[in-house]
Amino acid sequence: MKYLKKIFANFALKNKYLNSMKFIKATKNDIPLIQDLARRSWENAYAEILSAEQMEYMLSTMYSAEEIESHLKQANYHYYLIQDENNRSFEGFIGYENGYENETTKLHRIYLVPESKGKGLGKGALEFLKEKVRESGDVRIILNVNKYNSAKKFYQSQGYTVYDEGVFDIGNGFVMDDYLMEFLFHK
Repeated sequence: MKYLKKIFANFALKNKYLNSMKFIKATKNDIPLIQDLARRSWENAYAEILSAEQMEYMLSTMYSAEEIESHLKQANYHYYLIQDENNRSFEGFIGYENGYENETTKLHRIYLVPESKGKGLGKGALEFLKEKVRESGDVRIILNVNKYNSAKKFYQSQGYTVYDEGVFDIGNGFVMDDYLMEFLFHK
């Protein structure tokens, strides 16, 4: 009986967070917030995977104000801030591109700050993404995940599968060693 109470308590807690999630379309004014959320997330997610030099290089190029602003100007590229309405805090963000390939959306970025992990926000964000992808008419979501990132297991638990892998030169002598994953909608 205690076990069932614990399960229901955890379910209620996660539902509380899912019900309090709000997705806010990001604008140019949100770029500093996106950069801050990215840095906080990356310092936790990649500290044991990437060198400090590679992390700094990637953050300074992939999350420069110019890079994010160029994404925001593209009609098919979308950034949403993830807010917990209970405490009015921003917990992370998601960035994706509809029509990246034929009938395919690419999830470029999904990051949550460390203190929000385990609350169901990642799952809620992927559900939000699925809704947006359905609205766009795409039937597939793809993403890259570092081979040593524990997020791979999370994606698999949400129905994503590995379809390829690759080592990608990102400049300055650094590479990304990734699994390529996909989620397919049933027609």
